Amino acid sequence: MIMSRIEAPRSEDPAATGDLVDLLLGGLPAEAVLTDPDVTASYANDMASFCPAGSPAVVVLPRTTEQVQHVMRTATALRVPVVPQGARTGLSGAANASDGCIVLSLTKMDRILEINPVDRIAVVEPGVLNAALSRAVGEHGLSYPPDPSSWEMCTIGGNIGTASGGLCCVKYGVTAEYVLGLDVVLADGRLMSTGRRTAKGVAGYDLTRLFVGSEGSLGIVVRAVLGLRPKPPEQLVLAAEFASAAAACDAVCRIMEGGHVPSLLELMDRTTVKAVNDMAQMGLPESTEALLLAAFDTTAPAADLAAVGALCEAAGATQVVPADDVAESELLLQARRLSLTALEAVKGVTMIDDVCVPRSRLAEMLEGVDRIAEKYQLTIGVVAHAGDGNTHPTVCFDPADPGESRRARESFDEIMALGLELGGTITGEHGVGLLKKEWLAREIGPVGMEMQRAVKQAFDPLNILNPGKLF
Repeated sequence: MIMSRIEAPRSEDPAATGDLVDLLLGGLPAEAVLTDPDVTASYANDMASFCPAGSPAVVVLPRTTEQVQHVMRTATALRVPVVPQGARTGLSGAANASDGCIVLSLTKMDRILEINPVDRIAVVEPGVLNAALSRAVGEHGLSYPPDPSSWEMCTIGGNIGTASGGLCCVKYGVTAEYVLGLDVVLADGRLMSTGRRTAKGVAGYDLTRLFVGSEGSLGIVVRAVLGLRPKPPEQLVLAAEFASAAAACDAVCRIMEGGHVPSLLELMDRTTVKAVNDMAQMGLPESTEALLLAAFDTTAPAADLAAVGALCEAAGATQVVPADDVAESELLLQARRLSLTALEAVKGVTMIDDVCVPRSRLAEMLEGVDRIAEKYQLTIGVVAHAGDGNTHPTVCFDPADPGESRRARESFDEIMALGLELGGTITGEHGVGLLKKEWLAREIGPVGMEMQRAVKQAFDPLNILNPGKLF
């Protein structure tokens, strides 16, 4: 079995589910409290493979901060675990339910409360979709840069909880760099505000950053103040084909060493290119061992593409194709956007790793993944945010085949070990959740784990907030 159960910590004298529901209904409308087992089961897990999930006692969908406070006060009184959720597009099991828990789905808190072009901030609730925010601020000539691949479906609260990244991180950075302030409901129901609305501010410890990436284990984000940027010009894209992954990685190093600042720098290995060709008949040459996509959203993108194209040729590119306009750029990006769907079609199920290494070690990472794929007789394609060294080795396997499932999990672990050996980290943007708990301990060490547990204890002494995640 890929999915097994996760048990929640229980009170010595737990209230019956009926009592829990009655107490929740004391501060929530009936339509916000879901108890039908068939319905609550649909909230049991996110999109990660190999992560245990339990059966929630109840799912609640609050619309106000006061309702979230009521849920947390009830949970504290009854010692019932609470698992916060957004759109459940995560890939680490961080949103997976535990037996008997309250699933706190924040998708109904979906209002954009303010867009301020002068201060360049937006104030939003956690259930706002990333794409909805991007479109709304775009009407004011602004942009919210973090753009996870699931941006049409994922929520801002989920992005904050997992410290999401995206395709444009190489130039614009990740979610943490845009979260200026938060309103957070603590485990006992108290409301705390962190951070600021100003361009600068260094008062006290940076508790805002502490909550970003905490996976709902320290508090429930109910409002966020987000930094915005001026909307950039439309980007132009270049595609470069290489006869080896090493040559493509050499091109990445040359581009970054040369001081170029692309808005996108993505790499697809031969396995991914073949999968995209097989699914969409994109017509990419069968000899392509790696495809590098670079984009610029500068005032003179054609000149930037020409400079980068020359560096790709110097690194051994067999073909360099710069786009002439935005429409052609979109065509070139289509292969990258189809990558994960195409890899999923190989076997029906994928396990997406998220290992970030120094750019200078990127070639070693791809070569190592090739060896691991051969060792375990598996199809493993690599898509990488090459500009920041964030690789997504994607293991394709048949979940109905126990031997293949076992090899998939073993290969996944070996890939993470490789990433650490190369001076990298076990996750660049997907988070730890359930999937990488043991690897977090290996990366940060016993002293680091001790301090992280101390932080958790300070914010959540009863361990009711997303228990069992991270560590």
